[in-house]
Amino acid sequence: MLGEYPISGQRAVDIAASVESAVGDGKLEPGQLLPPMRQLATELGVNPNTVAAAYRILRERGVIETAGRRGSRVRSAPATTGRDDRRVDVPEGVRDVSSGNPDPALLPPLAAVFTAAAAQGDAEPVLYGDAAVEPELARLARAALDADGVPEGPSAVVSGSLDAIERVLTAHLKPGDTVAVEDPGWGSTLDLVPALGLRMVPVRVDDEGPLPDDVRDALAAGARALIVTGRAQNPTGAAVGAARARALRSVLRAHPATLLIEDDHGHGIVAVPLHTLAGTTRHWAFVRSVAKGYGPDLRLAVLTGDTVTVDRVRGRQRLGPGWVSRILQRAVVRLWTEGAVDVGAVAAAYDTRRAALIDALARRGVAAQGRSGLNVWVPVPDETSVVARLLHAGWAVAPGARFRLGAPPGIRITVSALTVDETEPLADAIAAALGPTPVRRYA
Repeated sequence: MLGEYPISGQRAVDIAASVESAVGDGKLEPGQLLPPMRQLATELGVNPNTVAAAYRILRERGVIETAGRRGSRVRSAPATTGRDDRRVDVPEGVRDVSSGNPDPALLPPLAAVFTAAAAQGDAEPVLYGDAAVEPELARLARAALDADGVPEGPSAVVSGSLDAIERVLTAHLKPGDTVAVEDPGWGSTLDLVPALGLRMVPVRVDDEGPLPDDVRDALAAGARALIVTGRAQNPTGAAVGAARARALRSVLRAHPATLLIEDDHGHGIVAVPLHTLAGTTRHWAFVRSVAKGYGPDLRLAVLTGDTVTVDRVRGRQRLGPGWVSRILQRAVVRLWTEGAVDVGAVAAAYDTRRAALIDALARRGVAAQGRSGLNVWVPVPDETSVVARLLHAGWAVAPGARFRLGAPPGIRITVSALTVDETEPLADAIAAALGPTPVRRYA
């Protein structure tokens, strides 16, 4: 058996659940070799085909990987562990610039709009069988999409961007299919894709978004879907520019069967224009969340796309939660119509803080990325060392391992609440952390 952990079960689903539970609890570690199928079948007293089916379930769930005669082992980053485990514990007295959160001071007050939305709900209660989307929300969202050049399509309201991405992927793909993902990219997406039993192929990212040659190679190699962040890419701050969008559309036109998912992560917090890729392929989805501009607890995103994709999402949603609260939708309508967020002012505030840190780092000879949004990405030679030295200096940053597949090491710094007085000391600390480790001499 595997150390002191006995795999149990008589059915394939039970054996798979036993292994997955052990991985999630840390009893089976990443990289640990599993027993050969025939050996485990003998120990459990089951048919080898049962163990083979269990291992297949685990592969599709992203928990294990198989390398021919070298056997099956727990993935180096199994879906059950999640990248949130790679967060830094922030000790008391350390300044946290690792969270990825917006500045609470730039979020709108919510009490009045929810009071009004609840009162509207009392007067016009939503009942089973009513429309899933608030008509005024759909109208306002469509007008904003039209202004940004997003193609016409039906709409749905879902519980945030990640919910949208999951629903679109499962609407079209099956376990074992490959998805091209940004690298570095959003850690939650990098957890979600293997958790759905899908494979990932990394696509490198620069300040202008995914590299067209990498996308071309991934699609030519059989990737069935591509996930792209249009603006304020997490963690690098990339934003797809006009020239890059033309190049990516050219690549996608050569692969019209690709499922394109575009996440406008910067909606409501950036001033850089959107250069959408939506509509280039037969099946596509475009998603906008209100989380960054209006508050992370407002679990609402608007999804549009081709008719088949949105219809499948709506159909599956009806069999699950049914709809996103219409009270929440009405509150968001009021936030939009009352101009609760001055997008230009919010974007300018984040731009100023981000540019100040990048400039301060540049003066110290430290290269950094961050064209839009809340974060700055700094390449580093050794994440563990740099993160530890910054903690010692009083700064908590996010280790790049949360966001990487094959990309070089880096750290992510959230600038959303960074003050003017903090910029120079933080840049000093980063430059020092990237310098040579002091040599200790003992008499």
